[in-house]
Parts: sequence; C-alpha cells; structure tokens
Amino acid sequence: MASPATQRLLLVEDDPPLARVYQEYLKGEPFEVVHVDTGKQALAAFADGGFDGVILDVQLPDMSGLDILKQISAEHCRTAVVVITAHGSINMAVDAMREGAADFLMKPFNAERLIFTLRNALERQELKAVVQTLKKDFARETYCGFIGKSLPMQSVYRIIDSAAPSKATVFVTGESGTGKEVCAEALHNQSPRKGRPFLALNCGAIPQELMESEIFGHVKGAFTGAHANRDGAATLADGGTLFLDEICEMDMALQVKLLRFIQTGGFQKVGSSTVEKVDVRFVCATNKDPWEEVENGNFREDLYFRLHVIPVHLPPLRDRGDDILDIASTFLTEFAQEEGKGFQTFDDGAAELLANFAWPGNVRQLQNVIRNVVVLHDGEIVTADMLPPPVGSQAGVAKAPPRASSASPVAPMEPAGETPAGRDAASAPGNGPVEIRPLWQVEMELINEAIRQCDGNVSRAAAMLELSPSTVYRRLREAEEKAEGGSDAAE
Repeated sequence: MASPATQRLLLVEDDPPLARVYQEYLKGEPFEVVHVDTGKQALAAFADGGFDGVILDVQLPDMSGLDILKQISAEHCRTAVVVITAHGSINMAVDAMREGAADFLMKPFNAERLIFTLRNALERQELKAVVQTLKKDFARETYCGFIGKSLPMQSVYRIIDSAAPSKATVFVTGESGTGKEVCAEALHNQSPRKGRPFLALNCGAIPQELMESEIFGHVKGAFTGAHANRDGAATLADGGTLFLDEICEMDMALQVKLLRFIQTGGFQKVGSSTVEKVDVRFVCATNKDPWEEVENGNFREDLYFRLHVIPVHLPPLRDRGDDILDIASTFLTEFAQEEGKGFQTFDDGAAELLANFAWPGNVRQLQNVIRNVVVLHDGEIVTADMLPPPVGSQAGVAKAPPRASSASPVAPMEPAGETPAGRDAASAPGNGPVEIRPLWQVEMELINEAIRQCDGNVSRAAAMLELSPSTVYRRLREAEEKAEGGSDAAE
C-alpha cells in the first residue's frame, strides 16, 4: 500500500456534475483522484497503473459496474472498491459486496460520509493484504526437505529465505536429529550457488588426525599413507557450500587454520607450502550450546564470532505440535511403498502415543520407529500395540536395572570381591551407604544397556541417551582404554 500522500483513487462516475462534487469532497484529503466516466476508460486506467482505491458507480452507460468489479477483484486484490448506487439498485450493491467490494454508499451522501467510508475501506484492504501474505507464508507444509507447518518451522523457513541469497556464514544449532544437514542443503539450494558443489563433513565422525586432510587435502608424501595428491573438501566445494557438522568437536589446533581459511579464503594442503584460493560459503552446525563450548575452552571465541553471523535454531520435535503426525504419516507412506505394505494411517491410540512422546532423538528417532512398524507388521492401520518401546504400549512397563550385555562393545568392570547382586543390595535404599564407583563404569553400564535395548543399534541408543552417535563411540573407546589399563595394572 502506498503512503497516505501518494494514495491514488479512481473515480468511475458517468454524471459529470456528481463527479465534480465528489472530487470537491476529497479535495482536502491526501488522495490523487483520477476521474473516468465509462467502464472502458476505467479498465484502460487500471491497465496503465494501479490504484489503491476505486469509487465505482454500478450504473454505467457501456457496461455494468459489477463486470469491472469482478476484473478488479481478480487482478488487483490490494485495491479497495467502494460502490455507489441509487436507492433502486440496493440489491445490486449487495451483489457487489459478494463480489469483493469493500463497502457501498447510497446516493445522495455528504463529504463526511464519503471520506469516512473510503478511509475504512482502504485500512481494511491493507490489513486483508497483510493477512493474505501471512496465510500464504504459513501455508508452507513442506520446504526444501522439511515437513511441517508449525510456527517454529515457519520462522526457520523465513530465515532460510532471507539468508540463502547472502554469502554470510550460517550457524545451525539444534538437538541431534532435528535436521541440521537438511537446513544446510536448503540454504545451498535456495542460494545462487545452487548447481555448484555441496560438501558435508562431520567433524565428530572423522579422526582428528585425518580431519585437516579431509578439509584441505594433502600432497603426496605428506604423511604415512599419502601415496598421491588429494583434494580436500575446500577445493571440491569451490563455488559452492561447505557444511561443517558438529563443528564444536574440531581440534583446537585445526580451529586456528579454519579461522585463517575463513578470513582469507586461502589455505595450504597438508605437506604443501602453496596457498590456494577458493570461493566457499560456510554453513556449520552443532547439537551443543556453542557459546557454552567457548566458555568451557573447547571452541575458540574468535572462530565463534567469525562463524556465528546468522544463527538458525531448529526446534526439537516435541515443540512442533501437529508436525509430529504429519511427519509420521509421510514416513508411513514412504516406507509402506518401499516395503510393499498396505499401511495408510494411524488409529487414535497410535496417533496419541506419537503426539505425546518426548522424542529425544527427534525426527531421526521418529523415522526409525515408523520404519520398525512397517517392517515388522502389516495391515492398513497402525495400532498402538505395533509401536515399539519406548513409544508404544510397552513404554510404561518397568525396565530392568542397567546391566552389562555380552554383546556390548565394552564390558563394565566389577569391583574385586563383589557380585552384582551384592552390589545392588548394598546400593539399595535402607541397606546401608551407597557404593561409590568410578563414574565411567556407571556411564558404561547405562550406555551398554541402551545399546542392548536397541538391539545393538548405536544410533537409536544415542538418541535415547540424548547424545550424538560419535559421542557414544568415543566414550566406548575411552572406557575400553581404561578397562585395558586397569587389567594391565592388575597383572
């Protein structure tokens, strides 16, 4: 809508004396009034330029004002139309309101009535246009790989829309399984870099000693096993986007080199003294609080401020309301087709369980649950008893206390001279003081039990523990080293 000083009105009136009266009424108002006396001239005026409002007589010599109104409503939805009519055509005025007119005036009317009606019509039309824009925005049920129409996700979509065309670095945060890589791909695909490479590196899954080579590449002979020159992600992503997932897991020494790369656009391959230049847009992500990592000394403050230009926080699934069932239905349809099953929907019990579960593993956990249902069952409707624990009907059954599994990657150490039963008795409330053991042993028992309950699926176990899979693997490895160290000492 134009500002009040530039609001343009089209007066469509075939009676010249009345037209002059109406123009005189509006002389002191902030309107630019253009007068025409036929329907043909009115349509031609609209073709030449838009108007904020129209004062339209329904009785015209060459056509009905309703025909003009229909065309204005179809092609110029932001234009407010006030219909003027004589007493004998009141039914036509009602029809005009149904066709989209903002208001109508019955002849004769005074200046105050005309001005008041016009102001209200213009204000209502402006508000209507804003509401229509918001509705169009909120109507997005899917977006670049995301599924969901909740308000938190609409906010994410708008940030991506605004940030994608820029070269600014984006820092994506959110719990594990919320779709951080989907967000990075959306930023790339909505940007001018679409069609150029998109490279993703998980800083927590790649050993630290190999991470520098993965990012920058290496030359032949740079280290043991470097039998040939190799380009890294920085070179391969030239002209495109480099996504660094779990950025807070990166080694501090490598953070210094990454900072230099971001500042200058130049880097050196491992073992090379030649500086290469590339054009890369950076997107990074973490499931931790990055500023807390800075305060804890795990992440460089200068790198944080270099990367944390446009923050995007992905909401956990439990905060997305009806999106849970929308996503579940999409997965159900997709997996049923893949597996040749007939599932189509959820019954009320299953839907209630899905909607009310906390989903610590977020969308990834929901995906696994629906896949489990489709693979292990058949039918057209998913019932509550088909959902696996901890979501399904067995979710409320008391679980056994954590214990080591023979199939677990690491067997927890037992203190010498004690049995598990004796320890449990000593630790039980009312049976004496609680036994204090190394925290890593207690932690390993819990991790092993989670892996056992998930049938060896570490990713699902990590989701239950609200950890990333890379963290679970790392702690398993650390526990194994401690266990071996303890055995060596005993020998």
